[in-house]
Amino acid sequence: MTANKTTPRKKPTVYIVDDDDGMRRALSVLMSTVGYNAVTFERPAEFLQKLDPNQPGCLVLDVRMPEMSGLEVQQQLNRSGSMLPVILITGHGDIPMAVQAMKDGAFDFLQKPFRDQDLLDRINGALKQDAENRETVERHADLKRRSESLTPREREVMALVVDGRANKVIAIDLGLSERTVEIHRANVMEKMQARSVAHLVKMHLTLNGETLGNG
Repeated sequence: MTANKTTPRKKPTVYIVDDDDGMRRALSVLMSTVGYNAVTFERPAEFLQKLDPNQPGCLVLDVRMPEMSGLEVQQQLNRSGSMLPVILITGHGDIPMAVQAMKDGAFDFLQKPFRDQDLLDRINGALKQDAENRETVERHADLKRRSESLTPREREVMALVVDGRANKVIAIDLGLSERTVEIHRANVMEKMQARSVAHLVKMHLTLNGETLGNG
């Protein structure tokens, strides 16, 4: 049996991208008062260049900036495959742009002026979503590693097991002895860390594009 791995979690970072110096300072102070690690950027291009995709966190992003709009930043993040939740800060006239960014996958938007607590509530929600997304990705990657440890024959046996076929039928289908099928099946269960056939079925569905769920 493989021991449970406890990977230390990185402290999340709240990225703030806004061309307004006063807004950046105010948001940075707000983050520090609640214990969040904040990193600010005046220019979107600098943020995009320095963003570490493996760093958990969220992005507080002004919609209207001279160099690149918040919508363009969101689209560039999408093209790079980023999972970072984006909270947009909008003026009244920028709401249609913010709605489009939401359609493109942004987490939420706030219209100026806003209360500090409203922003903090959204940041809390975005950080929770980011943690859940990263956990799902890691579980899927771990599941894929287990699957890749199977031999080609073990993969064949797994596919037939999850199809509900008995060992005797699998032996006939693959031209093997029933005892050999039993050995392959036991290896599959051990390598996949499957608690039951139902658990194995769930993992097999995940590997073929279904939602991972718990376990």
